[in-house]
Amino acid sequence: MANNQYLEAAKQIVAFVGGENNVIRVASCATRLRVVVKDDKKIDVDQIEAMDLVKGTFNNGGQFQVILGTGIVDQVYREFVQVTNIQEVSKEELKEAAGSKLNVFQRMLKSLADVFVPILPALVAAGLLMGLNNVLTAQGLFIEGKSLVEAYPQTADLAEMINLFSNAAFTFLPVLIGFSATKIFGGTPVLGAVIGAIMIHPDLLNGYDYGQALLDGTVPAWNIFGFEIAKVGYQGTVLPVIVSSFVLAKIEQRSRKIVPAMFDNIITPLVSVLLTAALTFIIIGPAMRVVGDGLTEAVMWLFFSLGPVGGAIYGVAYPLLVITGMHHSLVTAETQILANIGTLGGSPTFAVVAASNVAQGAAALAVMYLMKRNAKMKSLASAAGVSALLGITEPAVFGVNLKFKYPFIGALIGSAVASAYCTFMQVLSVSPGPAGIPGVIVIRPESMIQYMVTLVIAFVIGFIATVILAKLFNKKQNV
Repeated sequence: MANNQYLEAAKQIVAFVGGENNVIRVASCATRLRVVVKDDKKIDVDQIEAMDLVKGTFNNGGQFQVILGTGIVDQVYREFVQVTNIQEVSKEELKEAAGSKLNVFQRMLKSLADVFVPILPALVAAGLLMGLNNVLTAQGLFIEGKSLVEAYPQTADLAEMINLFSNAAFTFLPVLIGFSATKIFGGTPVLGAVIGAIMIHPDLLNGYDYGQALLDGTVPAWNIFGFEIAKVGYQGTVLPVIVSSFVLAKIEQRSRKIVPAMFDNIITPLVSVLLTAALTFIIIGPAMRVVGDGLTEAVMWLFFSLGPVGGAIYGVAYPLLVITGMHHSLVTAETQILANIGTLGGSPTFAVVAASNVAQGAAALAVMYLMKRNAKMKSLASAAGVSALLGITEPAVFGVNLKFKYPFIGALIGSAVASAYCTFMQVLSVSPGPAGIPGVIVIRPESMIQYMVTLVIAFVIGFIATVILAKLFNKKQNV
């Protein structure tokens, strides 16, 4: 009987997405059926969301995603594949198919996100180690007027060792990005790592010292055939190595087409690395350093010049960007800020993103509270709300809050107030992490309490604002 239920659900979804002729690819993840279709206009969202097994839908990144839940999605996916006679594909292949539907700007933003996803575990590990080092060295955290290292000198070497471990990922960040980006762009990943290593070679002027050397007029340079090329590294930068990796991949692809097979393994790597490295120091690096610094300075200006107002603006803008997928462009600035953590002290954006996520969860839980007769939506809102509190907001945003609109507005209000507060209190993170309640582990020790206060504010204001808006718009009995 259960199998018949899943088969019937699969048939209905196929029909409501425009029929099997409209389906290009399909895959599944832990909770969602991901479908790439030829024409999004043929999708009947209302009919799909009215199905008993469906907990919500959203369309993002060229994929129409049907939220079914753990276990159920696997059963429906198997039947969907049988019904459509479509070949099973991996999530990577599905993303590639979905990417072909996006415009140039959307594909660029998607590529940025794809570059950073594989290296996030390394950055998270580095940040957690940095947090552990901060616990050992923070003044007055456990002992009044002293750090643990000062109180117990035998832990000094341990703290020094952990500090070295924590710095590694950020010190060699261009190598990690070079490897990941070149793979995404279709080149040989290890050649991308070589380009990243060249960009931070110890014989170059350290990128962190470039600003002062520029002011002093002491920037070293190569003199190549009468042309001076700055002999400067790219520590703490992100965009230069991403663009260089793109150029490397394209040069390599072109070379493999024209170089005879017997010479390919010799000539292609040589030409690719030589040309890309030269272009990096002559054109790409200097240009992208300016762009990257400008992007970082814009974010920092928003937080440190406008203060709470800037934080509130970011807190409102972020969920709006999530809807369009453009929030991926913020990853670049965030990573560059974290790469310069020794100078900046940490990133102010993480707490704002966490506040936004918790506010979305609060709004979804408010919808659950307001439910009287719609048991299905009550169940979806409760699960989506808890998920958002833990940092995963798609079910809440697309399955609940945007569906009714007023909860999304309530969440924006909660996010704005909480974001202003955490910006005023200068809550800083030391790495990427789960942007919700668990995210406290990546916050600087002296800001952990204020981070939790921020999330409480986001939840309370988001919840209350949603309930008030429901009553104002007479939605309480009709949601």
